[in-house]
Amino acid sequence: MTIDKQLPSTRTTELDSICLKAEVIPVLTIERLEDAVPLGRALVEGGLPVLEITLRTDCALDAIRRMRDALPGASIGAGTVLTPAQYRLAEQAGVDFVVTPGATEALYLHGIGSPVPMLPGVATVSELMTGWQYGYRRFKFFPAESSGGAAAIKAFGAPIPEARFCPTGGITPDNAEDYLKLPNVMCVGGSWVTPKKLIDAEDWHGIRALAREAAERFHH
Repeated sequence: MTIDKQLPSTRTTELDSICLKAEVIPVLTIERLEDAVPLGRALVEGGLPVLEITLRTDCALDAIRRMRDALPGASIGAGTVLTPAQYRLAEQAGVDFVVTPGATEALYLHGIGSPVPMLPGVATVSELMTGWQYGYRRFKFFPAESSGGAAAIKAFGAPIPEARFCPTGGITPDNAEDYLKLPNVMCVGGSWVTPKKLIDAEDWHGIRALAREAAERFHH
């Protein structure tokens, strides 16, 4: 099989500029639309300006639009994008990037033609090689802990040293540093800075404090 289309290298550059803004990308599942802006503001004020909003809830796209308007300095991405149709909806909502838990040929091809860069999810070297064929150089490693953790990403670096990763899934303050010290890890995705109990209680001060702690602790 020959692949005629390749991802423009400018998409890789765009992802790098986003991922360089913060070592930790909060992964947000927004249940109530009214939480979106105060939650996003607390994270940005705490020093985490790159936010991934998963499309697992009905209000996710509306939440993205509100955050986009209210937080012009933040980089806002859509996560859990499973199909090209969802990718298009995310583009229309004005996202800066798209994140997928895994990747399909349809998603890779859509990403090649899209103005919005995609961070495709991979868990194995074979999946990484598939993305590589399409010109992708930056990947989400998911689910990170159950797919071999930092040791797996380190091993990926031997055959394909140019690939870089944002591991997500089971990342905690206790293991984040194991990933971030690897040369092929750009940043980590985590939900520990946005515990459900704090969101439910609308404790934005508490979330701001967790964000600041993460931003300071993992700043390199």
